[in-house]
Amino acid sequence: METYKVLKDLALIFIFAKAAGLLARKCRAPMVVGEIIAGLVIGPCLGLNLVQPTEFISQMAEIGVILIMFSAGLETNLQEMKKSGFAAFLIACVGALVPLVGGSLLYMCVYGFSEFGTDEFFKAVFIGCIMTATSVGITVEVLKEMGKLSSRVGQTILSAAIIDDVIGIIVITFVLGFKDPNSNTILVTGKIFLFLVLSVVLGFIIYKLFKLYDDRHTHTRRIPIIAITLCFLMAYIAEKYFGIADITGAYIAGIILCNVRDAEYIDRRVSINGYMFFAPVFFVSIGLKTDFSSIDSSMIVFSIGFVIVAMLSKVIGCGLASKCFRYSWIDCLKIGAGMMTRGEVALIITNKGLGLGIIDSSYFTAVILLIIVSSIVTPIVLKLLFGKTDGKDERAALQTAAKS
Repeated sequence: METYKVLKDLALIFIFAKAAGLLARKCRAPMVVGEIIAGLVIGPCLGLNLVQPTEFISQMAEIGVILIMFSAGLETNLQEMKKSGFAAFLIACVGALVPLVGGSLLYMCVYGFSEFGTDEFFKAVFIGCIMTATSVGITVEVLKEMGKLSSRVGQTILSAAIIDDVIGIIVITFVLGFKDPNSNTILVTGKIFLFLVLSVVLGFIIYKLFKLYDDRHTHTRRIPIIAITLCFLMAYIAEKYFGIADITGAYIAGIILCNVRDAEYIDRRVSINGYMFFAPVFFVSIGLKTDFSSIDSSMIVFSIGFVIVAMLSKVIGCGLASKCFRYSWIDCLKIGAGMMTRGEVALIITNKGLGLGIIDSSYFTAVILLIIVSSIVTPIVLKLLFGKTDGKDERAALQTAAKS
């Protein structure tokens, strides 16, 4: 492909991505939904064929997803995770396990049960993995708007969502490690364990050295450059030498640096490049690769079931786990509803599965539908639940005042 065609493709991607993203925001939907729809419009899916999915776009999209995960690692609040304690940890664990099992069973119910270790079995487990991660951005905005973010329920949702993302990355790391049915179970587990151990040991050393350098050269342009270098290096080492997804290496690189003085400065610089260039290419590329021609009645049934199971499994898993810590039933429902939303991580996991041949592009339909529906339903449900309890609290206060 000649260079000028690449420039035309990029220009169209940015114009349509930003226009559709702003339109989605006006409709109170995540911008990523608009960017995905932009890919559907300008790609082969609807027949316009303004932009064709190419190797160059795929490579740019891969850089985009690596930067997104690096930024997610930088934004991880380790201190908040420590404060949240065992309650948020258990809620996150159960909130990831129930969707994992539910998604796997859904696939097997629709397409048939398969034996352990077969390609179909790992495909079913991968579908469950897509459901594990929570995108709490919309929930946070709703809680802020209602002044409930600092409440016990709000802080529990926030802390559990942070831990939930970490668990999701660990789960997908193991599943992708076992994607080859001929792989040695002990070898794969050993490589993953070794990578995590090395990440802790080397991460501590890198953190100390980086912190020392950062303290002497605060807010210099070298700081984000060194950080990005670490991100790409960790992503390369993870995939090349340990057989672990590159996004895991990028995420861990972000966690290593999340407590340095300039973590927010690094994140801001990375986000500028990601927001302006790489991230739109990634989300538009999902639309470009989505193929509706292969969708049949079973895929429609599966997509509807996928949305229902993904949302209810979070409510059930997180809600029941919350009850173990003496939350009221209404607060359990709030926590479960707050964990329903899905976003970038679900798309990243799906895209990784497509690249490795675990699933085909038709499954993007179910994931996109889940993101749209959960983004609309979650704010409505949260406002109804908080409005209900606020009304009770107000009536109780009036009764107390009347008695006094």
